[in-house]
Amino acid sequence: MTEKIKISDLSEFDITEYLEDDQAIVEYLAIVLEENDPAEFVRALGDVARAKGMTEIAKASGLSRESLYKALQPTSKVRFETVMRVCGAMGLRLTTQTA
Repeated sequence: MTEKIKISDLSEFDITEYLEDDQAIVEYLAIVLEENDPAEFVRALGDVARAKGMTEIAKASGLSRESLYKALQPTSKVRFETVMRVCGAMGLRLTTQTA
């Protein structure tokens, strides 16, 4: 007989637990970018920043920690300049390729 599990007993999934190295981060962001959803990409950048350490990313990007949290909310209208600063602080570079 199969044991039933209550949903309330399940732990909440946190992607940051799986973003342990640069390869995992790059693959995660690439998958999210394929969806063509800017809000999800901003959310993914926030996930990566949390995995790497929000305080360290804030310092490296020149943003306050609070500003970084605000900028990486999926509902924010983050400027491209901020995205580039955050990517640079995380050791990432956005590139293009043909579709």
